[in-house]
Amino acid sequence: MAAPLGVLAGVAAAFAYVGTVDPNAPGHYPVCPLLHFTGLYCPGCGGLRSAYAVVHGEFGTALGLNALAVAGYGLFAVLWTVWLVRAARGRPFTVRLRPAHWWAVGAVVLAFAVVRNLPFGAALAP
Repeated sequence: MAAPLGVLAGVAAAFAYVGTVDPNAPGHYPVCPLLHFTGLYCPGCGGLRSAYAVVHGEFGTALGLNALAVAGYGLFAVLWTVWLVRAARGRPFTVRLRPAHWWAVGAVVLAFAVVRNLPFGAALAP
């Protein structure tokens, strides 16, 4: 139980920090280098602001800032819950991803990055 609870403590601390130190205020976090130098949104742009919105219960705002990050938060919550239940029952928890899974994840992230920078994908831009 120590490992999943330790991970939860770390994630909770990170979200608590982001929830306390507003990423919308300049000067607290570094600027995205891709956005700064090219004007293009990377797949992570808006991720801190979406985490801030999630902490404050503004889920619609969070989705508008970075839908991929919000999906990642949800996926993490599901996997962490399964991990905790299995740990409580004394059973091991492993996630085995084949190379095809990694390629699919990469394709989704790449498609998200491309679409959010096109005019018809403006709804995905932060």
